[in-house]
Amino acid sequence: MKIEILDTTLRDGEQTSGVSFVAQEKLMIARLLLEELNVDRIEVASARVSDGELESVKAICSWAKRRGLLERVEVLGFVDGMDSLNWIHEAGCQVINLLCKGSLKHCSFQLRKTAEEHIADITEVVLNAERMGISVNVYLEDWSNGMQHSPEYVFQLMDTLIQLPIKRFMLPDTLGILNPLQTLEYMRKMMKRYPKRHFDFHAHNDYDLAVANVLAAVLSGAKGLHTTINGLGERAGNAPLASVQAILKDHFNAETSIVEDRLNDVSRVVESYSGIAIPANKPIVGESVFTQVAGVHADGDSKNNLYFNDLLPERFGRTREYALGKTSGKANIRKNLESLGLELDEESMKKVMERIIELGDRKELVTQEDLPYIISDVLKYSTANSKVILLGYFLTLTRGLKPVATLKISINGKEYEETSAGDGQYDAFMRALRKVYKITLGRKFPRLLNYAVSIPPGGRTDAFVQTVITWKNKEHEFRTKGLDPDQTEAAIKATVKMLNIIEEE
Repeated sequence: MKIEILDTTLRDGEQTSGVSFVAQEKLMIARLLLEELNVDRIEVASARVSDGELESVKAICSWAKRRGLLERVEVLGFVDGMDSLNWIHEAGCQVINLLCKGSLKHCSFQLRKTAEEHIADITEVVLNAERMGISVNVYLEDWSNGMQHSPEYVFQLMDTLIQLPIKRFMLPDTLGILNPLQTLEYMRKMMKRYPKRHFDFHAHNDYDLAVANVLAAVLSGAKGLHTTINGLGERAGNAPLASVQAILKDHFNAETSIVEDRLNDVSRVVESYSGIAIPANKPIVGESVFTQVAGVHADGDSKNNLYFNDLLPERFGRTREYALGKTSGKANIRKNLESLGLELDEESMKKVMERIIELGDRKELVTQEDLPYIISDVLKYSTANSKVILLGYFLTLTRGLKPVATLKISINGKEYEETSAGDGQYDAFMRALRKVYKITLGRKFPRLLNYAVSIPPGGRTDAFVQTVITWKNKEHEFRTKGLDPDQTEAAIKATVKMLNIIEEE
């Protein structure tokens, strides 16, 4: 069973509150969807929205045409005579997804027309599109309400539309009102009455049932599904592509064209462009979903992978991790030590575990990169064993002047001192540090990729600030963490950890 995927991140996904992609972002997402993820079709815009949107669609269609992908690019259009068709033609697109009214209520109260009048208007647009060489798919907007309250209207509409040159009929649960049993019932009615037609199902997540309804549609015989990256979309969003793909493959043995090991990377790009953070526990793409926390799980993984399922992280371009915190056992610690190539005797392991539990109780994030330092601290290693020691620093912040940092640092037993100004206190500190490494030592300095700050809940002014910095040294990416009541001090602690890691490397 082959299921066709239409991704509507660039159309319905952009209707997420607060999300607006610029032209270059839309082009990049379109490229990732078609060339990296290999989705079958993408819906990239609504016609007649703005001049900027027109230019975005032109850029996407121009690129897609050069790549031989133009027939997989679609634009939402309206029953408005020639207006949408002319807009889509000017953009260089060859497919219109025509938005028709799929419920009598919408037809009567929004359009203030009879079913016959609406059918006549639709027919005019479809025939004009055919003359212009534009392929037509039809949305039956509010179809779920139509099937609930006016099925005779839906069938009257369909009985006429199937006689027109329409390639696909797209059935949206526009208001997200369906449950899986209703989806199953209504889709089967459509399939029974129109068995030779291609039906897409378009879910919304208002009741957190979008994925379940998508799967019910597949069971009913739907040939196409609509998704978005990270579940972006109007109100509560749409069905997320990653979840739909995993369930289709693992539970239905359905075939899709999706390249699974690119899902995580594309999700991160869309997260960055949209500004909508992916929840840490979101299936497939969440930061924590391939992290074992309980020690008993890590122990089971060491004994014939007892806590593995079909959602292997490698499928999605990820790796399994073992969290370090108050619920960690020896097995979690051993798994992390194995990754670092370290071994501890039982007594040392016990001390390290006690410290990690203590840190977990204080809500501190303990990462794999922290382990060597926790071990060093717990086993009473002196700071003399660190190859990089920050001996002292002085930061100034004066209104009207750039912040200045002076630092004194020991690297492999030799002391260095530098001063620099910057755009902030931490920036000044980093500039002084780069002087030591780049100018004095003539060495490359790691690149800062991401800087994240979090404060434990409570709103106290003396709360700890946790700073997690992602670095790239050559081709190796890693994170370090600092914890302190002062944000700059926390960042400096994370930076010193980074320096010791690269010295070890």
